[in-house]
Amino acid sequence: MPKNFNAIKEFMDQNYLHFNARTTVEAAKAWVEQLKLGNKMFVSIAGAMSTAELGISLAEMIRQDKIQAICCTGANLEEDVFNLVANKHYEYIKDWRSLTAEDEEKLLGRHLNRVTDTCIPEEEAMRRIEKTVLKYWEKADLAKKSFFPYEFLYKILLSGELEKHYQIDPKNSWLLAAAQKNLPIFTPGWEDSTLGNVYTASCMAKKIQNIHTVKSGVQQMEKLIKWYQENTKNSGIGFFQIGGGIAGDFPICVVPLIEQDMNEKAKLWSYFCQISDSTTSYGSYSGAVPNEKITWGKLDTKSPKFIIESDATIVAPLIFSYVLAS
Repeated sequence: MPKNFNAIKEFMDQNYLHFNARTTVEAAKAWVEQLKLGNKMFVSIAGAMSTAELGISLAEMIRQDKIQAICCTGANLEEDVFNLVANKHYEYIKDWRSLTAEDEEKLLGRHLNRVTDTCIPEEEAMRRIEKTVLKYWEKADLAKKSFFPYEFLYKILLSGELEKHYQIDPKNSWLLAAAQKNLPIFTPGWEDSTLGNVYTASCMAKKIQNIHTVKSGVQQMEKLIKWYQENTKNSGIGFFQIGGGIAGDFPICVVPLIEQDMNEKAKLWSYFCQISDSTTSYGSYSGAVPNEKITWGKLDTKSPKFIIESDATIVAPLIFSYVLAS
């Protein structure tokens, strides 16, 4: 185990004694306890965490079996691969808060899509992957087969055909680590991602005849139900949420779906933690306190529950490092 994980854990134990800092340590300790109990962990990822290079810490969590399934936005799914093959072509904006509308228009003219301080190069990242994945979509379509969005990317990564384009150490790609573990990944609303847009355009242009060559959200929910039921037979499953939105909303409701809509017994989530800078507010799911989920049949009164009001790009790698050192 890299020594830096132990150093980070020791630093956090010594200094993170109050407020959000203390909650961060408590959430990490509770995650470790879940694993000791034989429970599993489900992680949801919103925002632009792949472009923030969360893979540097997340990939190791996957390799060490600290995470058993992921739900993320289509953007996070594809942007890890974009970073893998085009990182050296990314541009970083030092004073990004001072950009004018005219500055943004110039970036557009150079085909640089900005995510906070980072610009993703359209040609080297998006179009390179588009050309590759389109071949896999068309092949599946001709064979009258269908797969989930992540399964297509797994096929591409495991084939090795992108290796010549790698521009970062592949051990820092969380999607590659997940592919090697065959981790299930759920991507609700995948259609609003770059590749989802490309796929839709390909269907409309009749390059792909069967619109369900890439499986839909309903099919993803069906898979999630079966996965959850199978994996809670002999253990519990915790829920670690980065950000808000559909990446968290979609999977957490699988429990009340099984209980209330299928009229079958289901274990509640055994742990819950959310990192969000969305403060508690009325009508905001992302800012809802964990106890509210009790009324929706998602969490138990005794479930360990944490909400960390902070920047996930700072907090998530710290928690991952703490878990890896334990």
